[in-house]
Amino acid sequence: MRRVIVLGSTGSIGTQALDVIRANPRRFELVGIAAGVNSAMIAEQAEQFHVEHTALGAAEAETLVREVEADVVLNAITGSIGLGATLAALEAGRTLALANKESLIVGGELVLGAAQPDQIVPVDSEHSALAQALRSGTKDEVRRLVVTASGGPFRGRTRAEMTDVSPAEALAHPTWDMGRMVTTNSATLVNKGLEVIEAHLLFGVAYDDIEVVVHPQSIVHSMVEFVDGSTIAQASPPDMRLPISLGLDWPHRVGGVGKPLDWRQASHWTFEPLDHDAFPSVALAKQVGRAGATFPAVYNASNEQAVDAFHDGRLPFLGIVDTIARVVDAHEPPERLTVESLAEAERWAREKADALIAARSA
Repeated sequence: MRRVIVLGSTGSIGTQALDVIRANPRRFELVGIAAGVNSAMIAEQAEQFHVEHTALGAAEAETLVREVEADVVLNAITGSIGLGATLAALEAGRTLALANKESLIVGGELVLGAAQPDQIVPVDSEHSALAQALRSGTKDEVRRLVVTASGGPFRGRTRAEMTDVSPAEALAHPTWDMGRMVTTNSATLVNKGLEVIEAHLLFGVAYDDIEVVVHPQSIVHSMVEFVDGSTIAQASPPDMRLPISLGLDWPHRVGGVGKPLDWRQASHWTFEPLDHDAFPSVALAKQVGRAGATFPAVYNASNEQAVDAFHDGRLPFLGIVDTIARVVDAHEPPERLTVESLAEAERWAREKADALIAARSA
């Protein structure tokens, strides 16, 4: 029996995690839940699962992680505000099932320095796929990681063809049902850029050896290419309950969490190169990943401001990545990376992005 804390329990990942726990009562016990502001929903969840320990907001979530006895903490908080909970889980010795990629990307070496070997288990479908495929060989046998992308709602469009796209169009993801920020990030492919940084940090593979390919069917969630020419792919229908269940009980598989592919039905899978001219966010992410320090935090924070401005009608779609690039270009990193310097870099990045956005509309 694994005792589980779910942070972000009212969101998409959190509610699906509760589905997994509900279906496997002899395997998992829910001992704590935290949400952002949805007090009514978290109260319903607490009653349904007989959970005594609940929290609202990032600060309370961090305290919950430190004080409640648990084996696994699933961090499904959205955004870099989840960094404190990530560090708390690692420092408390919990297994961290990480769906909050931003905390690893922003925290970088601080998070890696706090983690014991194999303490972080990825929950993103792409990184879960890579973790599964990497079990097929040693680190020295890996040639490269191949991260798949659905391409989002604007796959196949040129940069010019995305000039006037609306927020509604950006939220019309062809495969996944996600929140506003993540769905928009998938439309710009900023999400894929963040995943490249995450893959580098999780698996220690050089940025030059991490490739993004477009796979619109979202069946192959990522691949590992080995030095002998073999490629191991993880394939399954798009259902987050599979990587969530692995995150909760890694390296063990939980039966019945997802439906397998039906090999009796005819189907086809396609793979396409990423159009870097139309979607420059991935190359920009590799640039900030190589720079390290507070650059990934600046990339992420300026993106969050730009996405909000886009949905508020204050910034065109293409202005999102343009704004990130200008903020990154203006950034001067601190001498030391600390929690405080990260917070200051994020504050600066948000103010810089807001100023650039305001200047565009002036």
